[in-house]
Amino acid sequence: MSSTHTTRANLLALATIALWASLAALGTALAHVPPFLLTGLGLLAGSVIALPLARGDWRRLAVPPATLAVGVYGLFGYHFLLFTALQLAPPVEANLINYLWPLGIVLMAPLLLPGVRLTAAHVLAALVGLAGAALAILGRGAPAASAGAASGWAAAGYACAAGAAFIWSSYSLMTKRLALTGRPFSTAAIGTFGLVSGLLALACHALLEPAAALSARDWLLIALLGLGPLGGAFFLWDAALKLGDARQIGVLAYLTPLASTLILLATTGRPLTWNVALATLMILGAAVVGTRAR
Repeated sequence: MSSTHTTRANLLALATIALWASLAALGTALAHVPPFLLTGLGLLAGSVIALPLARGDWRRLAVPPATLAVGVYGLFGYHFLLFTALQLAPPVEANLINYLWPLGIVLMAPLLLPGVRLTAAHVLAALVGLAGAALAILGRGAPAASAGAASGWAAAGYACAAGAAFIWSSYSLMTKRLALTGRPFSTAAIGTFGLVSGLLALACHALLEPAAALSARDWLLIALLGLGPLGGAFFLWDAALKLGDARQIGVLAYLTPLASTLILLATTGRPLTWNVALATLMILGAAVVGTRAR
């Protein structure tokens, strides 16, 4: 692999991280929008990016049913649980739990990828990461930052955040497995994942959620959500992984929880408390150690 390709891949990964860092803040700003509706509109907006990538060749958007199922599982399942968590639990703590997904990739890799084994360093990293998540929840001294938390739904929100982390970890590994087993797909096909997932989310909204009136500001934020962390980031992430060294990109990805937490603290007006700072460092450190372990 040439140094030019490696540098380009790392730059693509850093661009992805910059977009993902804004996801929790945008999701919190849109917390009044029902999660199925928010997920559906955001994914549909993001899927439009696939059109220029396909360059008029619609075959690049087609994937087998099994591959499509993996994509819908990842995009629809992850974002629905994440937005639900941000509505039910204090967003800073829920966001930290969600960012256990890089560590989840390390721990579940032996189950889904051939030739990968779990070591003592991986287990230690998992325990430190879980301790950091527990510290973020149990050490919280500030009042609950959401209506859901105040009404006793915080535990459900934390569970949704953990579920979101599991889904994104397993989705990332399953897409890697597809490539390793001779079933790769074009980066443009990410748009197909988003389109189907978005339509499914809107159908669930129509069946399960009350109608919601959206303001002009809501539509603007949803467009930003779709073109950025809920759309453009997926295409950049896929391109980075296909072009570069997944180990280096994995280490870079652990900048995301730190950047995301700082942005969320700034947008919600909450101070950086000792437990949130320590939890962030623990999760970040555990993820880096887990990835670098051979």
